[in-house]
Amino acid sequence: MKNDEKSNLIDVPNEKSNKDVIFLKIIKLFWIFLIGSFIGYIIEMIVGLVQNGHFVSRQGLLFGPFIQVYGVGLIAYYLVISNLKNRNYIKVFFISMFLGGIVEYLFSFFQEICFGTISWDYSNLIFNINGRTSLLHCLYWGTGGVLFAKLLLPLIYKMTHLCKNAYFKCITLFLCLFISFDIIISGMAGTRQLERRNNIPPKGYLDNFFDQYYPDEKLEKIYSNAKQVCK
Repeated sequence: MKNDEKSNLIDVPNEKSNKDVIFLKIIKLFWIFLIGSFIGYIIEMIVGLVQNGHFVSRQGLLFGPFIQVYGVGLIAYYLVISNLKNRNYIKVFFISMFLGGIVEYLFSFFQEICFGTISWDYSNLIFNINGRTSLLHCLYWGTGGVLFAKLLLPLIYKMTHLCKNAYFKCITLFLCLFISFDIIISGMAGTRQLERRNNIPPKGYLDNFFDQYYPDEKLEKIYSNAKQVCK
């Protein structure tokens, strides 16, 4: 057998192996996002209960107990902290502060640009950046990063074997389709709400659908923490 043919036989399984590794990483990142989004919802519900004396809806999507900023924050934690050679908790704390502040700022910025609303405003706090993040909340993110490194990261490492299970893959696929649908329809409903506020009439079936089933009153109940930005 020629050397070229031998090398081809060796390369094929390697390519398949690389695809499997990438696929498993995507599954793991999806579950990190899902877990982070759910944990964020629980945190916000507790904060809302303490602040208001009763439960209020603070979900980030139309369907399900999810707040995406926490999910993306947890992914940022994982991608950076898991690659640290020296996982000193002081180092993790300051890196997490920086990561959380960036994620929080960007989410607030793009929410305002895309939907004309903001879900938090820290303008009344000292050391805030355009009201989108603040030193205090960065400290919270730093603390969250330490807890992530200490409690969640070891569990995520154990998730690798679970990701190879066929039933787990099916559940993941179903949830991925559901979350994708949830994000898309939530974004479309938010976009249509902004159009209504700008007195733009419906242009077709989808606009009429969102006007009928997701009017401002319903969206304000779902996103009770979102406030319209005055232009």
